[in-house]
Amino acid sequence: MASAFSHAFVALTVGKIAAHRALTWPVILTGAACSIIPDLDVIGFAFGIHYGDLWGHRGMTHSLFFAGLFSAILVTMFYRTRAKAAQAGIFMYLFLCTASHGVLDALTDGGLGIAFFSPFDTTRYFFPFRPVAVSPIGIGQFFSFDALRILASEITWIWFPSMGIWLVAHLLQRVWRTHS
Repeated sequence: MASAFSHAFVALTVGKIAAHRALTWPVILTGAACSIIPDLDVIGFAFGIHYGDLWGHRGMTHSLFFAGLFSAILVTMFYRTRAKAAQAGIFMYLFLCTASHGVLDALTDGGLGIAFFSPFDTTRYFFPFRPVAVSPIGIGQFFSFDALRILASEITWIWFPSMGIWLVAHLLQRVWRTHS
């Protein structure tokens, strides 16, 4: 998996690119939390759930179905008084943040793959290009000598491209505003 820092960084980037009025800082921070939530599946190890099980690590909580369901629940619980257009924008943002977790994990060089289509298809997938060094499960293991190699990999393959995408989007938005 990519680290929680990188998952949240991507969510913040998406939130700043979106330029939707409904994406206030509290919503963007909720998106950052959504980008990390799928890894709560590691709790299952303590209850005997195996890595490759439906509810195992990188299984159901990393699926597109989960991203949609979780986002719909959050919008219903916390944003139901907003206008329908705002709800739709917030839903889409939260969905993208939650789904981005599996996308980033599918770029890593370790694990069993991501069950993108769970519960309908539990096949685990990786992308053909997997440049991101996998982050260890558990915060204690993350803070080790190997953490520098992992962070360098994430900065190179996640943070720099995210900043580049943000910069291009920001410039395009400025150009669009001046020509409107």
